[in-house]
Amino acid sequence: MKRIVRKEEGLTLTCLLPEGRMENGAVDSRPGLIYFHGAQEEQRLPEKLLEAANTACVCISGEDWNRDLTPWPAQEVFKRGENFGGKADAYLALLTETIIPRTEEALALIPRFRALAGVSLAGLFSVYAAYRTDLFSRIASISGSLWYDNFLAFMRTHRPSGQLERAYFSLGDRERKTGNRRMARVEDCTLEAVKLLRETLGDGGGERVFFEYNPGNHFADPEGRMEKAFRWLLREE
Repeated sequence: MKRIVRKEEGLTLTCLLPEGRMENGAVDSRPGLIYFHGAQEEQRLPEKLLEAANTACVCISGEDWNRDLTPWPAQEVFKRGENFGGKADAYLALLTETIIPRTEEALALIPRFRALAGVSLAGLFSVYAAYRTDLFSRIASISGSLWYDNFLAFMRTHRPSGQLERAYFSLGDRERKTGNRRMARVEDCTLEAVKLLRETLGDGGGERVFFEYNPGNHFADPEGRMEKAFRWLLREE
């Protein structure tokens, strides 16, 4: 894949672009496009999978996680940590009104779909964004911080975008085993979030809203978990 690094509004955008075309006879040959928060510098992206699916990926870094990816202010979860700033709406506006239009124009991309994926707090942000904008038709929350204070209440009282086609959730099977009482709720909260979204979308069979466990704690196998999420987002019906 072709790699281009761009700078926009203090963010670093690492863009991977497919160099080939789909060879499966698909009518729509426009590339798909995944925006991803949470890739570590040394982390390898599933380039073969993206290339085979004729899909670009833009990895975003440089955002303030505790401020930009949280939907409203909340107290810190660790002593000596910082409080959560709750500025996701402002960051989402920057993303949808400035970063994404400039990026797609610069790269000459007219995507056949846009997906938003993220890990941890960025996974929380991906779900939140599905309720705040129509820009993304697919989302992925990988070990998402769905324990976040009052987030389930938000999901119960709001509806996701009518453009949302599918959503992916995953969680490590040991993530609930933590001494932090708020974060220990992550499994119960994630399963409830999946249930709520399925009910809202009328997805009784789980065809549109998918959940799976991965072995290990919050930090285990980041590359494998990301590839699983991408593979589900990219599947063709």
